[in-house]
Amino acid sequence: MNKILIPIDFSENADRALSAAKLMADKESTELIILHAYQPYIPDVSVMPGSVLPGIGSPDYSYVGVDLENNFRHQLDEYVAKISAEGYKTKSIWAVSSIQSAVEDAVAENKPDLIVTGRTGTGGFIDKLIGSSATHIALHSPCPVMIIPPQAEPKKFSKVVYATQLEYSENDILKEVYVLMNHLGSNLTLLKVNAEHQPNIQSDNQFLDEIKAEFPQSIDAIIYRDDKSVLDGIEAYCDEVSADLLIMSTRERSFIEEFLINPSVTRKLVVDTHVPLLIYHLAE
Repeated sequence: MNKILIPIDFSENADRALSAAKLMADKESTELIILHAYQPYIPDVSVMPGSVLPGIGSPDYSYVGVDLENNFRHQLDEYVAKISAEGYKTKSIWAVSSIQSAVEDAVAENKPDLIVTGRTGTGGFIDKLIGSSATHIALHSPCPVMIIPPQAEPKKFSKVVYATQLEYSENDILKEVYVLMNHLGSNLTLLKVNAEHQPNIQSDNQFLDEIKAEFPQSIDAIIYRDDKSVLDGIEAYCDEVSADLLIMSTRERSFIEEFLINPSVTRKLVVDTHVPLLIYHLAE
């Protein structure tokens, strides 16, 4: 893994995202790219003279904007200096734009192998834009994306669960996953949850035979569970085995498939998961 992009908003969960990124990185070869998308101070046109916050026309308006920007720049520099002192290769990106635009531009320019971001649960990076730009980045980025929820304290990724629907071939993704497992020294379990309202169009045996033929080490590591929903089943199993990381794959879906036939479990997990979630994107 050559480059990992970490968008941070200086919330408490930014440290968790950086911890996870360091677990995934190789100090000798991986560059950690730390991105902050700065949102300039916008004065409130309704603020009256004498108020605490300056409004448009106030002589203090320009000073507030400069102070805020300098403060955030200083915090970004501190993050980079701290990680560099730990022996990691680092690079910072300061962007003045929306989060989605900043991430998309950074991905286009730097071509990272992975994006790691936190989800605070209190209006942070992901939460501000659930269902729009942040979810779009998680589900449609050209590289894998790791979501770190606020409950997680990443210290190791030793127990890893790969949740599959066995509805399409995932061997290309599993090749990357097994390489990552070797790097992390992790134990991987494949999980299939059967639920009453989950479509089961393709025969599981078709894809299981493909997996077993190419990855014989997975033969004894495929678990089936039944639950009222796929999401509940995945989270229950992860809790049962104290999983450190959940991996899923996603793919582009038609409107009918996405919203009527088979709503994306991955999309729901981006918002709800309490286990770190790594999303791979399948090519059509």
